Amino acid sequence: MAITEAHQFYGREVTNPSAPPPPSDSPRRSGDWLLKLALALFAIGLLAIIAIFLTPILTDGLPGLWLYLLAMLAPVGFLCALVFALWSGRRSR
Repeated sequence: MAITEAHQFYGREVTNPSAPPPPSDSPRRSGDWLLKLALALFAIGLLAIIAIFLTPILTDGLPGLWLYLLAMLAPVGFLCALVFALWSGRRSR
């Protein structure tokens, strides 16, 4: 016997009236800005790293100091994302 045939409400939609409906829009949390900042810093750092490798290939010059400084944003963004993960994962009291 199939499970759907064994169910007493066969042919009807099964609902749980005691469960609250899911929220339509999840409320914005105050720490979301940290995640956006972390992603932006990490992306800028990765783009700078790519530019450092592409500069000698596309031109005969060396990458500028500003590219190396921008590349240091990748680990900063990673650390910000780690802080966000630890901060948002804590238990609410």
